[in-house]
Amino acid sequence: MPAIVLIGAQWGDEGKGKVTDLLGDRVDYVVRYSGGNNAGHTVVTPDGQKYALHLMPSGALSPTAVIVIGNGVVVDPKVLISEIDGLAERGVDVSRLRISGDAHLIMPHHRALDRVVERYLGSSRIGTTGRGIGPAYGDKVARMGIRVQDLLDPGILRKKLELALREKNQMLFKVYNRKALDVDAVTEEYLGYAERLRPYIAETRVVLWDALDRGETVLLEGAQATMLDMDHGTYPFVTSSNPTVGGACVGAGIPPMSITQVIGVTKAYTTRVGSGPFPTELFDDNGAHLRKIGAEYGTTTGRERRCGWFDAVIGRYAVRLNGITDLVVTKLDVLSGLDKVRICVGYEIDGERFDDMPMTQTAIHHAVPIYEELDGWEEDISKARSEAELPENARRYLARLEELCRCRISVVGVGPGREENIVRHELIPARP
Repeated sequence: MPAIVLIGAQWGDEGKGKVTDLLGDRVDYVVRYSGGNNAGHTVVTPDGQKYALHLMPSGALSPTAVIVIGNGVVVDPKVLISEIDGLAERGVDVSRLRISGDAHLIMPHHRALDRVVERYLGSSRIGTTGRGIGPAYGDKVARMGIRVQDLLDPGILRKKLELALREKNQMLFKVYNRKALDVDAVTEEYLGYAERLRPYIAETRVVLWDALDRGETVLLEGAQATMLDMDHGTYPFVTSSNPTVGGACVGAGIPPMSITQVIGVTKAYTTRVGSGPFPTELFDDNGAHLRKIGAEYGTTTGRERRCGWFDAVIGRYAVRLNGITDLVVTKLDVLSGLDKVRICVGYEIDGERFDDMPMTQTAIHHAVPIYEELDGWEEDISKARSEAELPENARRYLARLEELCRCRISVVGVGPGREENIVRHELIPARP
């Protein structure tokens, strides 16, 4: 069986966790391949239980799937242990977790620098979560990162930490007037984490290769989304990794030819958290409606999400960039009650129309959306389980999204619950 990649097709928070959870009983492995605890997935089970996951793959709630944190993730061990304990307290079996020894660790100096640099930037800040993600990836690229496997060797851990703090303490103390970190205290803290995490650390590449060789199904779950990709997103207002499909190969260590399906998740409208361009952002009653009805507040930070109309330029870009084969449109129910709904079909920039993403940072900041307006619908669609049960205007809206994005819509979300979906095409066949 193949590897299947699950991609966010906007700026994140599209509902990837719900989709992963929906598919969890149909796959053998669920792999997180990028990001850190700056991301969050909210999963609501059929009995109404809500789980907020940050580092653990959303497949953690599957009773059978092996859950893997790949080498492309940056891991805050304190946060991960807290999640493991929280799930165990609620009766979730976490013994199937495997963590790549090559995943990099988020250290105290990463969190400290993330917060102080963001404050220092003032109005030019990126809008990070302050959890140390960017500095951890920066050290990885600078070849001075500390990895999960280093927890298993106290001598190596201390040596690497001493080298890192030689530079980072100078920055914290002399540049930003912050207290220097103590090598002994940090080493002791992280060796304590080592004892808790030791049973889960594995050579996850071989685990996944063997699974694919056996014909088992591997679902690769990205954090964040296409427009937050370091290379292909709205730079510099992006995350510090590659949540697009290419990042799945790098962040999990599997070959590209193993991937046979790419599922893109998009909301029926658009949101983003933090700073950066957002052409369809709304500042009127429609934006307030989307935020209130859609409960648009960050899973990880609690910050209000910026809300706007669906952007088909971004949708089409995500489909082409990732080779998306199936779209999942979530939160269609949030649009109920609006007299009119709009879709951005292109941009106007300095008098010129663009149907594709503009090349430059300046252009995207100056983009003015070109809208098509469709009639809305008043009906409550949360009970709909087939396309025929949707109002005619809702069906027209979906058909237009499908046409503009040039990709079939396979699943439509009509509520937050696991069962609140309309399945037009099965994403993964049910097990016999």
